[in-house]
Amino acid sequence: MSTPTDGLAEAEKDRLHAEDMKLRQAERRAERATKKERGGLLMVLTGPGKGKSSSAFGMVARALGWDMRIGIVQFIKGKWQTGEKHFFRRFPEAVTFEVMGEGFTWDVQDRQRDIAAAQKAWQRSCELILDPEYDFVLLDELNIAIRNDYVSIDEVVAFLKNRPRDKHICITGRDARPQLTEIADLVTEMTPIKHPYEAGFKPQRGVEF
Repeated sequence: MSTPTDGLAEAEKDRLHAEDMKLRQAERRAERATKKERGGLLMVLTGPGKGKSSSAFGMVARALGWDMRIGIVQFIKGKWQTGEKHFFRRFPEAVTFEVMGEGFTWDVQDRQRDIAAAQKAWQRSCELILDPEYDFVLLDELNIAIRNDYVSIDEVVAFLKNRPRDKHICITGRDARPQLTEIADLVTEMTPIKHPYEAGFKPQRGVEF
C-alpha cells in the first residue's frame, strides 16, 4: 500500500515513492521466485464483449515476434476479408492461416453444411496441434461451433487433455462450455460496457475486421 503524501513537499513525496517502490520490487521478486516454469498454455477467450479474436491475434503477433511458428484455424467465419488475414498472410513461412468456416449461420442457412465445415476445421486443428513444427495454435470461434453442436465438446476436451504440452493453444468465441474452461490454464471473459454498433454505427474496418 502506498504511503499517503497529501500536504508533503515534492522532495518528500519523491523519497516516500522511492521507498514504496523498493518494497514493491522486493515483494514482486519474492512472488516470482515461487513460480515455476511450464510448457504451453491452453487459453480460452470468451464472453459477449468485443475483443476475443482481437486479443488472440495480438498474442499471435507477439509469438511471431519471438520467431514462433503459428497455426490459425477460423471456424464459422467465412471468406470475407479481414485485416488479420491480410496481415498474417504476409508471413507464409511462419504462419499457416486457414479460414475453414462457411460464414455466419444466418447467411449459410444450411445446418449440415455448417456441421461438415466445422468437423473439417476441427480435424485440421488437431493436425496442427499434433504437428511439432507449430508453437502456437489459434482456434478462432471454436466455442461457437461447440455451442451449436457442430463439434462435440467431449471430443474436444478429450483431445486437449492429451495434447502436446510444448505449445500454446488459444480458443476464442462466446459461450465457452464449462468443461472447456475447467481444463484451461487461462480463461478471460470479455464483458461489454459500450459498443458503437448499439448506437447505430456499422463495424469499423481496422477495428472490428
